Amino acid sequence: MELQNEAAIIEAILFLEADPVDVAGLARISGLSKDVVVGALDVLRQDYGEQIRGIELVEIGEGFQLIPKQTLWPALRDRYGKKNDKRLSRAAMETLSIIAYSQPITRGEIENIRGVAADSMIKLLLSRDFIREVGKKDAPGKPVQYGTTREFLHFFRLSSISDLPKLDETELDRFELNG
Repeated sequence: MELQNEAAIIEAILFLEADPVDVAGLARISGLSKDVVVGALDVLRQDYGEQIRGIELVEIGEGFQLIPKQTLWPALRDRYGKKNDKRLSRAAMETLSIIAYSQPITRGEIENIRGVAADSMIKLLLSRDFIREVGKKDAPGKPVQYGTTREFLHFFRLSSISDLPKLDETELDRFELNG
């Protein structure tokens, strides 16, 4: 089945949308069926993979987005990236790693693993939209539990949380709660 026209429509939608769009959203916007949208995405994935292009089609969370190829980002960063805004300190990365691998997790549990206060890192990660409140723990005081966001997936170019690198035994022990 020839899907070039449909792929062009989906490509234009992804170009115009600022955020990732899921298959249902692409179908609604384009007026195409979900099956045709999936086929069009396959055509785009193949086209972007075979040709020398400056952008690529990536799956982020449940949605799709056109973004600059990662290999080109160093040449583009000065003009199009906010270098200092995008960097995370070692403490922020450590806190974010604990949340990503242990979610849902409370501030107290993060502090137990890290061994230091986590308030400022949690505030920073909330402000960057890398984490969000995902509920309250059924424990005295009903502490807030945190988990990662779609922005976290987007920033680290992950389709889902299951795409995180696997931890070895030593690393797994590090993320276990001590009591």
